[in-house]
Amino acid sequence: MKRTILFLAFFQIFITANAQRTINVDFNKTAGNLNTMFRECVGAGRANEGLRADWQQQLAYVKKECGFKYIRMHGLLTDDMAVYTEDNKGNPVYNYMYVDALYDYLLSIGVKPFVELGFMPNALASGNKTIFWWRGNVTPPKDYNKWEALIKNLVQHFTERYGKEEVKTWYFEVWNEPNLSPGFWSGTQEEYFKLYKYTASAIKSVNPAYKVGGPGTAGAAWESEMIDFCEKNNLPIDFVSTHSYGVTQGFLDEYGQGGTALSKDPMAVSGDVLQSRKEISMSKKPNLELHYTEWSSSYTPADPIHDSYHEAAYILEKLKQVGNAANSMSYWVFTDIFEEPGPRYNPFHGGFGLLTIQGLNKPAFYTYKFLNKLGQTELTNADSRSWVCKNNKGDVQLLLWDYTYTLPDSTNNQNFYNKDLPAKSKGKVKINLSHIPAGEYTMEVYKVGYRTNDVYTGYLDMGKPNQLNKQQVEKLKKQNDGVPVITRQIEIKPNSVFSESFDIRENDVYLISLVKK
Repeated sequence: MKRTILFLAFFQIFITANAQRTINVDFNKTAGNLNTMFRECVGAGRANEGLRADWQQQLAYVKKECGFKYIRMHGLLTDDMAVYTEDNKGNPVYNYMYVDALYDYLLSIGVKPFVELGFMPNALASGNKTIFWWRGNVTPPKDYNKWEALIKNLVQHFTERYGKEEVKTWYFEVWNEPNLSPGFWSGTQEEYFKLYKYTASAIKSVNPAYKVGGPGTAGAAWESEMIDFCEKNNLPIDFVSTHSYGVTQGFLDEYGQGGTALSKDPMAVSGDVLQSRKEISMSKKPNLELHYTEWSSSYTPADPIHDSYHEAAYILEKLKQVGNAANSMSYWVFTDIFEEPGPRYNPFHGGFGLLTIQGLNKPAFYTYKFLNKLGQTELTNADSRSWVCKNNKGDVQLLLWDYTYTLPDSTNNQNFYNKDLPAKSKGKVKINLSHIPAGEYTMEVYKVGYRTNDVYTGYLDMGKPNQLNKQQVEKLKKQNDGVPVITRQIEIKPNSVFSESFDIRENDVYLISLVKK
């Protein structure tokens, strides 16, 4: 019996190691324009962090490499942005100097604001309940008319400074995760809808073409209720927004002390998005835009999966599953310069970012960089874990990955993804590309996976120092610089099929680019 079990185990290993996945694509068979919802928007922690030089430098870099069009962040109206106070008679005093400095910079590098309206200025707040180290006030306004006047004045200011045609392209989202009470909103659902009513009225009074929406909830909640409320009360709503994370329990854990576990559900996150689109399509406003203004594998900025090579494949798996259901999927966030739990004291702490505080590229960064390299036209492709595209010059790009769930039972992310995790072989992947125009090409192969652009494992090799000195940062940057792992000159003859095979391991990501000379 033992011999039989050992033989079966060996046979399974042999079959896995020698398995071959094949991707067949015809250059002449197109599926239409590539849906680029993945680069529509990206998140950032809070507005005041956007006044830092290192934050701005990192955003410019991420914009250049990943192509994000919009950015969304908390805290635009929080007191550290000095937007609102009152004089000794209770009259409003508005000030937009910090907001202007931030938005001027965003627009100067070609990034538009996805404006999250929150949290409550203390002088306008009905209570003192706050969230995060930086104390964002989460209470309803003490005076809804004053709130409405603030929003109207702010939007008028945007119009005067940037012009109505520019502001027409922005999105105004009312609050953040009001269903997480008392975490992000100390009021009720009814009070949130009241806040939305006053906010939407203020925005539309400045220009009816400006886009307003919500509810920006956690866990795809309140969507149908939001649409029904707007329909019954004849209120404007231009888009629905909500959030989803791929762990199995909870919604709010600043310090990662609860122990998050990546969901085994193969449709985690993406299932929420598809359900949201279904709810909208069945509503009385079936054509509303859908924006997932936060999403990631985990909702805590203390989860080592964010630093792991596993995250790169996870992102691609979810985006591919979402398909055309969402107008944007805003990854939370672009940088570990992020202070919800306060300043962080370790170079790798499970932060949400595509980049570390010191600007090191995480594997997740390369996922978005690879996506940004895809051409405008998607080719017909039956493989569920790849995109094949071409651009107007006739270059071809093939982005493929393996996604394998590896988290052991009864283990949380904090106790698993924080160690050296060698990837097992998944055999080979073979690509066959037919009808590519004859000529000379440069084949460039880029890769992310275990010990390839895997900066966290490199950090572990250093002994996991509490601080990285300048030389260590430069060494990690050089080891994970994203240069091609293969560069080769090839000739494609008329009526031939370009074929190439690659070894693939668990959660590897490849970008194969054929650049025509």
